Amino acid sequence: MALWSLLGPKPVDVFAWESFGLGWVTDVVKQLKLEKVHTYTADYGQLPDLSLANPQHDLVFTWNGTTSGVRVPDGDWIAADRQGLAICDATSAVFAMELPWEKLDVATFSWQKVLGGEGAHGMLILSPRAVERLESYTPPWPLPKIFRLTKGGKLIEGVFRGETINTPSMLCVADYLDALRWIKTQGGQAGVIAKSRENLAVIEAFVADNSWISFLAQKPSQRSNTSVCLSLDLSPEQVKQMVKLLESEHVAYDIGAYRDAPAGLRIWCGATVERADLELLMPWLDWARRQVS
Repeated sequence: MALWSLLGPKPVDVFAWESFGLGWVTDVVKQLKLEKVHTYTADYGQLPDLSLANPQHDLVFTWNGTTSGVRVPDGDWIAADRQGLAICDATSAVFAMELPWEKLDVATFSWQKVLGGEGAHGMLILSPRAVERLESYTPPWPLPKIFRLTKGGKLIEGVFRGETINTPSMLCVADYLDALRWIKTQGGQAGVIAKSRENLAVIEAFVADNSWISFLAQKPSQRSNTSVCLSLDLSPEQVKQMVKLLESEHVAYDIGAYRDAPAGLRIWCGATVERADLELLMPWLDWARRQVS
């Protein structure tokens, strides 16, 4: 919605380093067919050169690459005096990582990913600069009704007050509110961020003690503390066998790497996961590796 409603008046810099970021490249380049687009990509496990972001351009990026386990380390590379908009897919980062909200003009996050709520729903957060763009710029392409954020040149503020176009299940909304109440019991945002980092620390300690497993993210500062992606000294077929074995033993489910990513493991470490369960999982990883080696 944000990309289709806001992009067009300025050149665009898109940074992508895994499947979902590349999906936004497709939207900007192939769907919207914008002419002045600069695409900066990197292989799985790495980040593009973020210093190439031009403050005069609109910026599109994901904060946390869920299929690569690579996140941006901070917001220092986003200019405070930027002329363009910073548009951030923070789906699996909000409530798990500290974000520089003053530098994000558009941010989205999921009810599901970090909060553990219902899938298919999320939040859109707009800065005053983004609202100004919406009210001063009309895209040249047709906008589906579900994408429209303005009417008569003004922001449809009802969108942000619960006046929905297609009404989501109120059970989903109640579930989201329940998830927020749970966040409070965990010490608020700071508490769940700390919990996620503690979960990552369990895997970091295990990796440090075992030479056959490593992080896909090549730099510690870029390691995701939610979607933790790991490389193994095994063939892709052996990794598949290992994942199936862990599932058959009712130890872990769906921890294989994303289908577009290099063969490996992907372990969720958000605050909805208990540290004790991760500590129990680690010896099982070693056991499964020995079974398939």
